[in-house]
Amino acid sequence: MIRLSLSALLALAAMPLVLSAHAAPPPGDPVAGAAAFRKCASCHQVGPAARGGFGPQLNGIIGRRAAASTDYAYSAALRRSGIVWTDAALARFLRDPDAMVPGTKMRFWGIGDERQIANLLAYLRQYP
Repeated sequence: MIRLSLSALLALAAMPLVLSAHAAPPPGDPVAGAAAFRKCASCHQVGPAARGGFGPQLNGIIGRRAAASTDYAYSAALRRSGIVWTDAALARFLRDPDAMVPGTKMRFWGIGDERQIANLLAYLRQYP
């Protein structure tokens, strides 16, 4: 029979909390994401009446294959990319679109603030 001290038992009991704390970044704030989306809104739309314009509409973007919206003429580079827009893929693209997809038509310097990216993704998740 294995005997553990009280301190060893407490350490084992706390272990799942420590591991889960590092498993994923904290969720973003959709309200703050709405404010962050203002810099996107000159080209992109979300919501029931959203349509493509200078950029594609972004309803249902998370989980969608890149260049799949029928209301926008995508660059050849994005059509060939094979990307599926997961949280991680969108975050990477938002950091530096040209680095992820050289030849993309998206003219955007990128977002360097990880919290702002998380907030923006939380906002976009509201538009499935």
